[in-house]
Amino acid sequence: MVETKRETRSERQTRERSSEEPTYIEQVVKVYRVAKVVKGGRNFRFSAVVVVGDGQGRVGVAKGKAREVPEAIRKAIERARRNMVRVPIVHTTIPHDVVGRSDAARVLLRPASLGTGIIAGGPVRAVLEAAGYQNILTKSLGSNNATNVVWATMDALRQLQTTEEVAARRDLSVQAVL
Repeated sequence: MVETKRETRSERQTRERSSEEPTYIEQVVKVYRVAKVVKGGRNFRFSAVVVVGDGQGRVGVAKGKAREVPEAIRKAIERARRNMVRVPIVHTTIPHDVVGRSDAARVLLRPASLGTGIIAGGPVRAVLEAAGYQNILTKSLGSNNATNVVWATMDALRQLQTTEEVAARRDLSVQAVL
């Protein structure tokens, strides 16, 4: 006699949810507490910078603001998911050197050989891990403000182009570009 296991409601809901929605890597980079001084004292609010990615070449960054930390994080995650961009991944790294800028922060990204890993500081590492890079060298230059470093990293990733994209834009073959 063969026994069949009945699926519980929570198991069924978990299975349905996992089949509908792709899994995202979500990382909170920084939470800021902002104080507004009023007649009765100080009003505190929070802003959160969050990175969201699928680990396969899509990444988004956003800032959320609210009176409570969890609400600020939730808003930032929603906004980051809506503003995701596709970035090129070539053999687990980036196609070429690039420098991204945001205000006084600059971030240098360099391709790395297999086995190097992600050589990066906190805010840059969060963006690159969420995007799905595995081997990359980085250097943060200028300001070390976490928000601006994250935006500079995103600026650098937006500048990346594969050889095929450059060849198509110039109406040349890939060999002619190389």
